[in-house]
Amino acid sequence: MSPLLWAVGSLLLLSLVYVAPKGATYILIDDNLDTELAPPFVLLQEGKALDYRSTTVVERLMNGLPRNALRPGLQPLVGLMALLDPLPAYLLHELLVRLAGLVGMYLLLRRYGLPGARHATLCAALALAWAVLPTYTAYGASVLGQPWVVLALLNLRLGPGRWSDWLVLVGFALWSSLVLTGVFVLAAAGMVLVWDASRHRRVAWRPVLGVGLLALGYLLVEYPLVYSLLIERQFVSHRVEFDYAQLAPGGVGAGLIGAVRYFGLGQYHAGLFLRAAPLLAAGLALAYVPAGPARRRLVRWLAFSLSILGVLALFCGFYPQLIGVAQRLLPLLRAFNLSRIHFLTPLLWFGVLVLSLRRLPAGWLPLGLVGLQLLIGLSMNPEWTLNVRRLLGRLPATEPTYAAYVAPELFARVQQAIQARTGQRPAQYRVACLGFPPAVASLNGFYTLDAYQNNYPLSYKRQFRPLIAAELAKSPAIQTYFDAWGNRCYLFSAELGKNFRVAAFPAQVVHEWAFDAQAFRRLGGRYVLSAARLQHPERSGLQLLESRTAPGAYWRIWVYQVRN
Repeated sequence: MSPLLWAVGSLLLLSLVYVAPKGATYILIDDNLDTELAPPFVLLQEGKALDYRSTTVVERLMNGLPRNALRPGLQPLVGLMALLDPLPAYLLHELLVRLAGLVGMYLLLRRYGLPGARHATLCAALALAWAVLPTYTAYGASVLGQPWVVLALLNLRLGPGRWSDWLVLVGFALWSSLVLTGVFVLAAAGMVLVWDASRHRRVAWRPVLGVGLLALGYLLVEYPLVYSLLIERQFVSHRVEFDYAQLAPGGVGAGLIGAVRYFGLGQYHAGLFLRAAPLLAAGLALAYVPAGPARRRLVRWLAFSLSILGVLALFCGFYPQLIGVAQRLLPLLRAFNLSRIHFLTPLLWFGVLVLSLRRLPAGWLPLGLVGLQLLIGLSMNPEWTLNVRRLLGRLPATEPTYAAYVAPELFARVQQAIQARTGQRPAQYRVACLGFPPAVASLNGFYTLDAYQNNYPLSYKRQFRPLIAAELAKSPAIQTYFDAWGNRCYLFSAELGKNFRVAAFPAQVVHEWAFDAQAFRRLGGRYVLSAARLQHPERSGLQLLESRTAPGAYWRIWVYQVRN
Protein backbone atom coordinates (compact mmCIF):
# COMPACT_ATOMS: atom_id res chain seq x y z
CA MET A 1 0.00 0.00 0.00
CA SER A 2 1.33 3.46 -0.89
CA PRO A 3 1.94 5.85 2.02
CA LEU A 4 -0.73 8.26 0.75
CA LEU A 5 -3.37 5.53 0.59
CA TRP A 6 -2.36 4.46 4.10
CA ALA A 7 -2.85 8.03 5.37
CA VAL A 8 -6.22 8.38 3.61
CA GLY A 9 -7.37 5.03 4.97
CA SER A 10 -6.28 6.00 8.46
CA LEU A 11 -8.24 9.26 8.26
CA LEU A 12 -11.34 7.40 7.08
CA LEU A 13 -10.94 4.92 9.91
CA LEU A 14 -10.59 7.72 12.48
CA SER A 15 -13.71 9.36 11.02
CA LEU A 16 -15.83 6.31 11.80
CA VAL A 17 -16.27 7.64 15.35
CA TYR A 18 -18.72 10.18 13.88
CA VAL A 19 -21.06 7.47 12.60
CA ALA A 20 -24.21 7.20 14.70
CA PRO A 21 -27.88 6.37 14.03
CA LYS A 22 -30.58 9.05 13.83
CA GLY A 23 -28.23 12.00 14.22
CA ALA A 24 -26.90 10.90 17.60
CA THR A 25 -23.39 12.11 16.82
CA TYR A 26 -21.53 15.02 18.37
CA ILE A 27 -20.43 18.08 16.44
CA LEU A 28 -18.91 21.26 17.82
CA ILE A 29 -21.56 23.53 19.31
CA ASP A 30 -20.02 26.87 20.28
CA ASP A 31 -19.42 29.11 17.25
CA ASN A 32 -20.36 26.19 15.02
CA LEU A 33 -23.71 24.43 15.42
CA ASP A 34 -25.10 27.51 17.18
CA THR A 35 -24.21 29.78 14.25
CA GLU A 36 -22.75 28.22 11.08
CA LEU A 37 -25.39 25.70 9.97
CA ALA A 38 -28.54 27.77 10.33
CA PRO A 39 -27.77 30.60 7.81
CA PRO A 40 -27.10 28.34 4.78
CA PHE A 41 -30.08 26.18 5.75
CA VAL A 42 -32.32 29.25 5.89
CA LEU A 43 -30.93 30.66 2.63
CA LEU A 44 -31.78 27.42 0.88
CA GLN A 45 -35.21 27.17 2.49
CA GLU A 46 -36.05 30.62 1.08
CA GLY A 47 -34.35 29.97 -2.27
CA LYS A 48 -32.00 32.93 -1.83
CA ALA A 49 -28.56 31.32 -1.71
CA LEU A 50 -27.57 32.97 -5.02
CA ASP A 51 -29.92 35.95 -4.87
CA TYR A 52 -27.47 38.82 -4.35
CA ARG A 53 -29.81 41.69 -5.12
CA SER A 54 -29.46 44.59 -2.71
CA THR A 55 -33.18 44.45 -1.93
CA THR A 56 -33.22 40.76 -0.98
CA VAL A 57 -33.83 39.98 2.67
CA VAL A 58 -33.98 36.70 4.57
CA GLU A 59 -37.35 36.72 6.32
CA ARG A 60 -36.53 33.93 8.78
CA LEU A 61 -33.65 35.78 10.43
CA MET A 62 -33.81 39.00 12.43
CA ASN A 63 -37.07 40.23 10.93
CA GLY A 64 -35.62 40.39 7.43
CA LEU A 65 -31.83 40.24 7.51
CA PRO A 66 -30.18 41.57 4.30
CA ARG A 67 -29.19 38.53 2.28
CA ASN A 68 -25.73 39.98 1.56
CA ALA A 69 -24.89 39.96 5.27
CA LEU A 70 -24.66 36.15 5.04
CA ARG A 71 -22.11 33.78 3.53
CA PRO A 72 -21.89 33.45 -0.27
CA GLY A 73 -23.99 30.78 -1.90
CA LEU A 74 -21.09 29.43 -3.96
CA GLN A 75 -19.32 27.85 -0.98
CA PRO A 76 -19.32 24.02 -0.95
CA LEU A 77 -21.10 23.69 2.40
CA VAL A 78 -24.10 25.56 0.96
CA GLY A 79 -24.09 23.29 -2.08
CA LEU A 80 -23.98 20.15 0.04
CA MET A 81 -26.85 21.42 2.18
CA ALA A 82 -28.88 21.88 -1.00
CA LEU A 83 -28.52 18.13 -1.55
CA LEU A 84 -28.53 16.76 1.99
CA ASP A 85 -29.96 17.50 5.41
CA PRO A 86 -27.76 19.79 7.57
CA LEU A 87 -26.05 17.06 9.62
CA PRO A 88 -24.96 14.72 6.80
CA ALA A 89 -23.98 17.77 4.74
CA TYR A 90 -21.81 19.04 7.60
CA LEU A 91 -20.18 15.65 8.22
CA LEU A 92 -19.46 15.05 4.53
CA HIS A 93 -18.09 18.58 4.22
CA GLU A 94 -15.81 18.02 7.21
CA LEU A 95 -14.50 14.77 5.75
CA LEU A 96 -13.83 16.41 2.39
CA VAL A 97 -12.01 19.34 4.04
CA ARG A 98 -9.78 16.99 6.03
CA LEU A 99 -9.10 14.75 3.02
CA ALA A 100 -8.17 17.80 0.94
CA GLY A 101 -5.90 19.03 3.71
CA LEU A 102 -4.19 15.63 3.95
CA VAL A 103 -3.55 15.34 0.21
CA GLY A 104 -2.38 18.94 -0.09
CA MET A 105 0.09 18.61 2.77
CA TYR A 106 1.37 15.28 1.45
CA LEU A 107 2.03 16.69 -2.04
CA LEU A 108 3.72 19.79 -0.62
CA LEU A 109 5.99 17.70 1.59
CA ARG A 110 6.84 15.17 -1.08
CA ARG A 111 7.84 17.85 -3.57
CA TYR A 112 9.38 20.56 -1.40
CA GLY A 113 9.32 19.80 2.33
CA LEU A 114 10.72 16.27 2.64
CA PRO A 115 11.55 15.13 -0.91
CA GLY A 116 12.97 11.71 -1.65
CA ALA A 117 11.56 8.21 -1.57
CA ARG A 118 12.93 7.52 1.91
CA HIS A 119 10.67 10.23 3.36
CA ALA A 120 7.42 9.02 1.80
CA THR A 121 6.11 7.34 4.96
CA LEU A 122 7.12 10.32 7.10
CA CYS A 123 5.30 12.67 4.70
CA ALA A 124 2.15 10.57 4.88
CA ALA A 125 2.21 10.47 8.69
CA LEU A 126 2.81 14.22 8.88
CA ALA A 127 -0.03 14.86 6.42
CA LEU A 128 -2.34 12.74 8.58
CA ALA A 129 -1.28 14.73 11.67
CA TRP A 130 -2.13 17.92 9.75
CA ALA A 131 -5.54 16.62 8.65
CA VAL A 132 -6.77 15.83 12.19
CA LEU A 133 -5.99 19.24 13.67
CA PRO A 134 -8.89 20.73 15.69
CA THR A 135 -9.91 23.41 13.20
CA TYR A 136 -13.41 24.67 12.47
CA THR A 137 -14.20 22.97 9.17
CA ALA A 138 -17.40 24.99 8.75
CA TYR A 139 -14.99 27.66 7.46
CA GLY A 140 -14.02 25.27 4.69
CA ALA A 141 -10.37 24.88 3.72
CA SER A 142 -9.40 28.16 5.39
CA VAL A 143 -6.72 26.43 7.49
CA LEU A 144 -6.26 22.88 6.24
CA GLY A 145 -6.23 23.95 2.58
CA GLN A 146 -3.33 26.40 2.93
CA PRO A 147 -0.68 23.82 1.83
CA TRP A 148 -2.37 23.77 -1.58
CA VAL A 149 -1.79 27.53 -1.96
CA VAL A 150 1.88 27.19 -1.00
CA LEU A 151 2.29 24.26 -3.38
CA ALA A 152 0.66 26.11 -6.29
CA LEU A 153 2.68 29.29 -5.79
CA LEU A 154 5.95 27.34 -5.44
CA ASN A 155 5.16 25.43 -8.63
CA LEU A 156 4.53 28.71 -10.42
CA ARG A 157 7.71 30.22 -8.97
CA LEU A 158 10.08 27.35 -9.64
CA GLY A 159 8.67 25.86 -12.83
CA PRO A 160 6.40 26.57 -15.78
CA GLY A 161 3.32 25.76 -13.72
CA ARG A 162 0.38 23.67 -14.83
CA TRP A 163 -3.29 24.36 -15.30
CA SER A 164 -3.93 22.53 -12.02
CA ASP A 165 -1.90 25.14 -10.09
CA TRP A 166 -4.16 27.91 -11.35
CA LEU A 167 -7.22 25.80 -10.60
CA VAL A 168 -6.01 25.21 -7.03
CA LEU A 169 -5.89 28.96 -6.38
CA VAL A 170 -9.44 29.43 -7.67
CA GLY A 171 -10.57 26.46 -5.61
CA PHE A 172 -9.06 27.86 -2.42
CA ALA A 173 -10.94 31.12 -2.94
CA LEU A 174 -14.12 29.10 -3.39
CA TRP A 175 -13.57 26.94 -0.30
CA SER A 176 -12.22 29.39 2.26
CA SER A 177 -13.20 32.60 4.01
CA LEU A 178 -11.90 35.93 2.74
CA VAL A 179 -12.22 37.69 6.11
CA LEU A 180 -10.82 34.85 8.21
CA THR A 181 -7.95 33.66 6.03
CA GLY A 182 -7.99 35.09 2.53
CA VAL A 183 -6.87 38.60 3.42
CA PHE A 184 -3.91 37.29 5.39
CA VAL A 185 -2.94 34.65 2.80
CA LEU A 186 -2.93 37.37 0.13
CA ALA A 187 -0.92 39.73 2.34
CA ALA A 188 1.61 37.05 3.31
CA ALA A 189 2.02 35.88 -0.29
CA GLY A 190 2.47 39.47 -1.42
CA MET A 191 5.19 40.13 1.16
CA VAL A 192 7.04 36.93 0.24
CA LEU A 193 6.93 37.87 -3.44
CA VAL A 194 8.27 41.36 -2.70
CA TRP A 195 11.09 39.83 -0.65
CA ASP A 196 11.79 37.34 -3.42
CA ALA A 197 11.92 40.10 -6.06
CA SER A 198 14.27 42.25 -3.98
CA ARG A 199 16.53 39.26 -3.27
CA HIS A 200 16.83 38.12 -6.88
CA ARG A 201 16.41 41.60 -8.44
CA ARG A 202 13.69 40.38 -10.76
CA VAL A 203 9.96 39.81 -10.55
CA ALA A 204 8.63 36.27 -10.90
CA TRP A 205 5.47 37.06 -12.81
CA ARG A 206 3.76 33.67 -12.69
CA PRO A 207 3.29 33.63 -8.88
CA VAL A 208 2.32 37.32 -8.98
CA LEU A 209 -0.41 36.45 -11.48
CA GLY A 210 -1.33 33.50 -9.25
CA VAL A 211 -1.87 35.81 -6.27
CA GLY A 212 -3.88 38.11 -8.53
CA LEU A 213 -6.03 35.17 -9.63
CA LEU A 214 -6.59 34.21 -5.98
CA ALA A 215 -7.68 37.79 -5.19
CA LEU A 216 -9.99 37.84 -8.23
CA GLY A 217 -11.46 34.51 -7.12
CA TYR A 218 -12.28 35.98 -3.71
CA LEU A 219 -13.89 39.02 -5.31
CA LEU A 220 -16.19 36.75 -7.32
CA VAL A 221 -17.00 34.23 -4.58
CA GLU A 222 -17.41 36.84 -1.85
CA TYR A 223 -19.44 39.09 -4.13
CA PRO A 224 -22.22 39.69 -1.54
CA LEU A 225 -19.73 41.04 1.02
CA VAL A 226 -17.65 43.03 -1.47
CA TYR A 227 -20.71 44.51 -3.14
CA SER A 228 -22.43 45.50 0.09
CA LEU A 229 -19.28 47.09 1.54
CA LEU A 230 -17.48 48.65 -1.43
CA ILE A 231 -19.94 49.14 -4.28
CA GLU A 232 -23.35 49.83 -2.78
CA ARG A 233 -23.28 50.14 0.97
CA GLN A 234 -26.55 48.45 1.80
CA PHE A 235 -26.38 48.92 5.56
CA VAL A 236 -24.12 50.08 8.38
CA SER A 237 -22.85 46.96 10.12
CA HIS A 238 -23.16 46.51 13.87
CA ARG A 239 -19.41 45.78 13.77
CA VAL A 240 -18.60 49.49 13.60
CA GLU A 241 -19.42 49.63 17.32
CA PHE A 242 -17.07 46.80 18.31
CA ASP A 243 -14.91 47.80 21.24
CA TYR A 244 -12.28 45.11 21.80
CA ALA A 245 -10.66 47.04 24.65
CA GLN A 246 -13.80 46.53 26.76
CA LEU A 247 -14.10 42.85 25.92
CA ALA A 248 -10.64 41.73 27.11
CA PRO A 249 -8.75 42.45 30.33
CA GLY A 250 -6.19 45.22 30.04
CA GLY A 251 -2.65 45.57 31.28
CA VAL A 252 0.74 44.17 30.37
CA GLY A 253 0.13 40.98 32.35
CA ALA A 254 -3.04 40.11 30.46
CA GLY A 255 -1.35 40.83 27.14
CA LEU A 256 1.62 38.61 27.99
CA ILE A 257 -0.64 35.78 29.15
CA GLY A 258 -2.55 36.04 25.88
CA ALA A 259 0.68 36.07 23.88
CA VAL A 260 1.97 32.94 25.66
CA ARG A 261 -1.34 31.21 24.97
CA TYR A 262 -1.24 32.14 21.28
CA PHE A 263 2.40 31.00 20.99
CA GLY A 264 2.02 27.72 22.86
CA LEU A 265 -1.53 26.71 21.93
CA GLY A 266 -2.91 28.94 19.19
CA GLN A 267 -6.57 29.88 18.89
CA TYR A 268 -9.47 27.44 18.89
CA HIS A 269 -11.08 28.47 15.60
CA ALA A 270 -7.84 28.04 13.68
CA GLY A 271 -6.39 25.06 15.55
CA LEU A 272 -5.89 24.84 19.31
CA PHE A 273 -3.10 22.34 19.86
CA LEU A 274 0.02 22.22 22.01
CA ARG A 275 3.08 23.24 20.00
CA ALA A 276 5.25 20.67 21.81
CA ALA A 277 6.25 18.52 18.79
CA PRO A 278 7.68 21.39 16.67
CA LEU A 279 9.58 22.85 19.62
CA LEU A 280 10.92 19.45 20.67
CA ALA A 281 11.93 18.69 17.08
CA ALA A 282 13.74 22.04 16.84
CA GLY A 283 15.66 21.33 20.03
CA LEU A 284 16.64 17.84 18.87
CA ALA A 285 17.70 19.15 15.46
CA LEU A 286 20.01 21.66 17.12
CA ALA A 287 21.45 18.86 19.25
CA TYR A 288 22.01 16.50 16.29
CA VAL A 289 23.50 18.92 13.76
CA PRO A 290 27.24 19.35 14.44
CA ALA A 291 28.84 22.75 14.69
CA GLY A 292 29.59 24.34 11.36
CA PRO A 293 27.86 26.10 8.46
CA ALA A 294 24.89 23.70 8.45
CA ARG A 295 24.20 24.33 12.11
CA ARG A 296 24.50 28.09 11.69
CA ARG A 297 22.00 27.99 8.81
CA LEU A 298 19.62 25.94 10.94
CA VAL A 299 19.94 28.37 13.84
CA ARG A 300 19.24 31.31 11.53
CA TRP A 301 16.16 29.68 10.00
CA LEU A 302 14.75 28.54 13.34
CA ALA A 303 15.41 31.94 14.91
CA PHE A 304 13.71 33.63 11.97
CA SER A 305 10.69 31.29 12.03
CA LEU A 306 10.20 31.37 15.80
CA SER A 307 10.68 35.15 15.85
CA ILE A 308 7.85 35.56 13.34
CA LEU A 309 5.63 33.28 15.42
CA GLY A 310 6.61 35.17 18.57
CA VAL A 311 5.81 38.56 17.03
CA LEU A 312 2.45 37.26 15.79
CA ALA A 313 1.70 35.88 19.28
CA LEU A 314 2.57 39.21 20.90
CA PHE A 315 0.41 41.06 18.37
CA CYS A 316 -2.58 38.78 18.97
CA GLY A 317 -2.09 38.82 22.75
CA PHE A 318 -2.01 42.61 22.94
CA TYR A 319 -4.45 43.16 20.07
CA PRO A 320 -7.46 44.16 22.23
CA GLN A 321 -5.36 46.88 23.84
CA LEU A 322 -3.65 48.01 20.63
CA ILE A 323 -6.89 48.17 18.69
CA GLY A 324 -8.53 50.17 21.47
CA VAL A 325 -6.11 53.00 20.71
CA ALA A 326 -6.15 52.50 16.94
CA GLN A 327 -9.96 52.51 16.76
CA ARG A 328 -10.04 56.10 17.94
CA LEU A 329 -7.73 57.10 15.07
CA LEU A 330 -9.30 54.87 12.41
CA PRO A 331 -12.87 53.82 13.31
CA LEU A 332 -13.05 51.37 10.37
CA LEU A 333 -10.72 49.06 12.32
CA ARG A 334 -13.66 48.24 14.57
CA ALA A 335 -15.26 46.21 11.79
CA PHE A 336 -12.25 44.00 10.95
CA ASN A 337 -10.37 41.74 13.34
CA LEU A 338 -6.67 41.81 12.45
CA SER A 339 -5.83 39.22 15.11
CA ARG A 340 -7.27 36.61 12.73
CA ILE A 341 -3.78 36.45 11.31
CA HIS A 342 -3.48 33.54 13.74
CA PHE A 343 -5.22 31.45 11.06
CA LEU A 344 -1.79 31.27 9.38
CA THR A 345 0.12 30.03 12.42
CA PRO A 346 -0.75 26.29 12.30
CA LEU A 347 0.96 26.00 8.90
CA LEU A 348 3.92 28.04 10.15
CA TRP A 349 4.34 25.69 13.11
CA PHE A 350 4.24 22.69 10.80
CA GLY A 351 6.91 24.48 8.78
CA VAL A 352 9.10 24.59 11.90
CA LEU A 353 8.44 20.88 12.44
CA VAL A 354 9.36 20.00 8.84
CA LEU A 355 12.47 22.20 8.93
CA SER A 356 13.64 20.36 12.05
CA LEU A 357 12.76 16.87 10.78
CA ARG A 358 14.94 17.43 7.72
CA ARG A 359 17.99 17.68 9.99
CA LEU A 360 17.28 14.54 12.00
CA PRO A 361 18.61 11.09 11.05
CA ALA A 362 16.10 8.76 9.41
CA GLY A 363 14.52 6.19 11.71
CA TRP A 364 12.28 6.08 14.72
CA LEU A 365 13.01 9.59 16.01
CA PRO A 366 11.30 11.60 13.22
CA LEU A 367 8.40 9.15 13.16
CA GLY A 368 8.10 9.42 16.93
CA LEU A 369 7.88 13.22 16.73
CA VAL A 370 5.22 13.03 14.02
CA GLY A 371 3.38 10.43 16.09
CA LEU A 372 3.49 12.83 19.04
CA GLN A 373 2.00 15.57 16.88
CA LEU A 374 -0.72 13.18 15.68
CA LEU A 375 -1.63 12.23 19.26
CA ILE A 376 -1.69 15.88 20.33
CA GLY A 377 -3.93 16.82 17.40
CA LEU A 378 -6.39 14.02 18.08
CA SER A 379 -6.45 14.45 21.86
CA MET A 380 -7.10 18.21 21.55
CA ASN A 381 -9.77 17.79 18.87
CA PRO A 382 -12.95 17.98 20.99
CA GLU A 383 -15.22 16.81 18.20
CA TRP A 384 -13.21 13.60 17.83
CA THR A 385 -12.58 12.94 21.53
CA LEU A 386 -16.21 13.58 22.51
CA ASN A 387 -17.41 11.15 19.86
CA VAL A 388 -15.02 8.56 21.26
CA ARG A 389 -16.52 9.23 24.70
CA ARG A 390 -20.00 8.92 23.20
CA LEU A 391 -19.14 5.49 21.84
CA LEU A 392 -17.92 4.54 25.31
CA GLY A 393 -21.15 5.84 26.88
CA ARG A 394 -19.35 8.70 28.63
CA LEU A 395 -20.47 11.78 26.75
CA PRO A 396 -20.80 14.64 29.29
CA ALA A 397 -24.34 15.78 30.00
CA THR A 398 -23.32 19.33 29.05
CA GLU A 399 -22.34 18.23 25.52
CA PRO A 400 -25.49 17.02 23.74
CA THR A 401 -25.48 15.17 20.45
CA TYR A 402 -26.78 16.85 17.31
CA ALA A 403 -30.14 15.06 17.60
CA ALA A 404 -30.58 16.06 21.25
CA TYR A 405 -29.49 19.65 20.60
CA VAL A 406 -31.59 20.36 17.51
CA ALA A 407 -34.45 18.23 18.92
CA PRO A 408 -36.67 18.21 15.80
CA GLU A 409 -39.45 16.20 17.44
CA LEU A 410 -39.71 18.66 20.33
CA PHE A 411 -39.91 21.74 18.12
CA ALA A 412 -42.36 20.07 15.77
CA ARG A 413 -44.61 19.59 18.81
CA VAL A 414 -44.21 23.27 19.71
CA GLN A 415 -45.19 24.33 16.19
CA GLN A 416 -48.17 21.99 16.22
CA ALA A 417 -49.31 23.31 19.59
CA ILE A 418 -49.16 26.93 18.41
CA GLN A 419 -51.01 26.07 15.21
CA ALA A 420 -53.67 24.14 17.13
CA ARG A 421 -54.30 27.16 19.38
CA THR A 422 -54.06 29.96 16.82
CA GLY A 423 -54.20 28.40 13.37
CA GLN A 424 -50.90 30.14 12.59
CA ARG A 425 -47.98 28.59 10.76
CA PRO A 426 -44.36 29.68 11.53
CA ALA A 427 -44.27 32.21 8.68
CA GLN A 428 -47.17 34.10 10.30
CA TYR A 429 -45.44 34.91 13.60
CA ARG A 430 -42.00 35.71 15.00
CA VAL A 431 -40.29 34.17 18.01
CA ALA A 432 -37.24 34.87 20.16
CA CYS A 433 -35.37 32.41 22.36
CA LEU A 434 -34.21 32.49 25.97
CA GLY A 435 -31.68 30.02 27.35
CA PHE A 436 -30.88 28.33 24.05
CA PRO A 437 -29.45 29.51 20.71
CA PRO A 438 -31.93 30.85 18.12
CA ALA A 439 -30.10 28.72 15.53
CA VAL A 440 -31.90 25.71 17.02
CA ALA A 441 -35.25 27.34 16.29
CA SER A 442 -34.06 28.36 12.79
CA LEU A 443 -33.04 24.78 11.97
CA ASN A 444 -36.56 23.74 12.98
CA GLY A 445 -38.34 26.17 10.69
CA PHE A 446 -39.12 29.08 13.05
CA TYR A 447 -38.78 32.74 12.07
CA THR A 448 -36.58 34.31 14.75
CA LEU A 449 -36.02 37.92 15.75
CA ASP A 450 -32.75 36.96 17.46
CA ALA A 451 -29.68 35.30 15.98
CA TYR A 452 -25.94 34.79 16.27
CA GLN A 453 -24.60 36.73 13.28
CA ASN A 454 -21.16 38.11 12.48
CA ASN A 455 -22.66 40.87 10.37
CA TYR A 456 -26.05 42.54 10.57
CA PRO A 457 -27.40 46.12 10.48
CA LEU A 458 -26.52 48.38 13.38
CA SER A 459 -30.04 49.81 13.13
CA TYR A 460 -31.47 46.38 14.01
CA LYS A 461 -29.20 46.06 17.03
CA ARG A 462 -30.59 49.37 18.28
CA GLN A 463 -34.17 48.24 17.63
CA PHE A 464 -33.54 44.98 19.51
CA ARG A 465 -31.78 46.43 22.54
CA PRO A 466 -34.91 47.85 24.26
CA LEU A 467 -36.24 44.29 24.61
CA ILE A 468 -33.40 43.43 27.00
CA ALA A 469 -32.26 46.88 28.19
CA ALA A 470 -33.45 46.36 31.79
CA GLU A 471 -31.72 42.96 32.01
CA LEU A 472 -28.50 44.43 30.60
CA ALA A 473 -28.65 47.13 33.26
CA LYS A 474 -28.61 44.43 35.95
CA SER A 475 -25.32 42.94 34.74
CA PRO A 476 -22.33 45.01 33.57
CA ALA A 477 -20.80 41.82 32.12
CA ILE A 478 -23.61 41.02 29.71
CA GLN A 479 -24.16 44.72 28.98
CA THR A 480 -20.56 44.99 27.79
CA TYR A 481 -20.93 41.68 25.96
CA PHE A 482 -23.89 43.01 23.98
CA ASP A 483 -22.93 46.67 23.55
CA ALA A 484 -19.22 46.22 22.79
CA TRP A 485 -19.70 43.12 20.62
CA GLY A 486 -23.27 41.99 19.98
CA ASN A 487 -22.78 39.15 17.49
CA ARG A 488 -25.08 37.23 19.81
CA CYS A 489 -28.18 39.35 19.40
CA TYR A 490 -30.02 37.28 22.00
CA LEU A 491 -32.61 37.60 24.71
CA PHE A 492 -30.45 37.87 27.83
CA SER A 493 -31.26 37.25 31.45
CA ALA A 494 -28.97 38.52 34.21
CA GLU A 495 -29.79 35.38 36.20
CA LEU A 496 -28.73 33.07 33.37
CA GLY A 497 -25.76 35.18 32.29
CA LYS A 498 -24.02 33.64 29.29
CA ASN A 499 -25.60 30.24 29.82
CA PHE A 500 -26.98 29.44 26.37
CA ARG A 501 -27.54 25.76 27.12
CA VAL A 502 -30.22 25.57 29.78
CA ALA A 503 -30.89 21.85 29.85
CA ALA A 504 -34.22 20.26 30.67
CA PHE A 505 -32.68 18.52 33.67
CA PRO A 506 -32.10 19.97 36.12
CA ALA A 507 -34.77 22.54 35.34
CA GLN A 508 -33.90 26.20 35.85
CA VAL A 509 -36.16 29.04 36.91
CA VAL A 510 -35.73 32.73 36.14
CA HIS A 511 -37.30 34.50 39.08
CA GLU A 512 -37.38 38.05 37.74
CA TRP A 513 -37.05 38.82 34.04
CA ALA A 514 -37.32 42.48 33.05
CA PHE A 515 -38.43 42.00 29.45
CA ASP A 516 -40.05 44.74 27.36
CA ALA A 517 -42.94 42.85 25.81
CA GLN A 518 -44.33 45.93 24.07
CA ALA A 519 -41.03 46.61 22.30
CA PHE A 520 -41.00 42.92 21.35
CA ARG A 521 -44.52 43.25 19.93
CA ARG A 522 -43.56 46.37 17.97
CA LEU A 523 -40.68 44.43 16.41
CA GLY A 524 -43.14 41.77 15.31
CA GLY A 525 -42.59 39.30 18.13
CA ARG A 526 -45.39 37.05 19.29
CA TYR A 527 -43.85 34.16 21.26
CA VAL A 528 -40.87 33.71 23.56
CA LEU A 529 -39.51 30.16 23.52
CA SER A 530 -37.65 29.65 26.76
CA ALA A 531 -35.51 26.78 28.01
CA ALA A 532 -35.99 28.10 31.55
CA ARG A 533 -39.28 28.57 33.36
CA LEU A 534 -40.23 32.16 34.15
CA GLN A 535 -41.39 32.49 37.75
CA HIS A 536 -43.52 35.57 37.03
CA PRO A 537 -44.18 35.81 33.29
CA GLU A 538 -46.99 38.30 33.83
CA ARG A 539 -44.45 40.84 35.11
CA SER A 540 -42.73 40.56 31.72
CA GLY A 541 -45.97 41.09 29.81
CA LEU A 542 -46.17 37.40 28.91
CA GLN A 543 -48.50 34.52 29.58
CA LEU A 544 -47.63 30.84 29.59
CA LEU A 545 -49.25 28.80 26.85
CA GLU A 546 -47.64 25.47 27.69
CA SER A 547 -44.37 23.61 28.17
CA ARG A 548 -43.14 20.82 25.95
CA THR A 549 -40.46 18.15 25.96
CA ALA A 550 -39.69 15.08 23.86
CA PRO A 551 -37.75 11.85 24.35
CA GLY A 552 -34.02 12.42 23.88
CA ALA A 553 -34.31 16.21 23.63
CA TYR A 554 -31.76 18.29 25.51
CA TRP A 555 -34.32 21.02 26.18
CA ARG A 556 -37.69 21.56 27.80
CA ILE A 557 -39.36 24.46 26.02
CA TRP A 558 -41.72 26.85 27.75
CA VAL A 559 -43.88 28.76 25.27
CA TYR A 560 -44.88 32.27 26.33
CA GLN A 561 -47.18 34.54 24.38
CA VAL A 562 -47.19 38.34 24.51
CA ARG A 563 -50.24 39.45 26.45
CA ASN A 564 -52.69 41.74 24.68
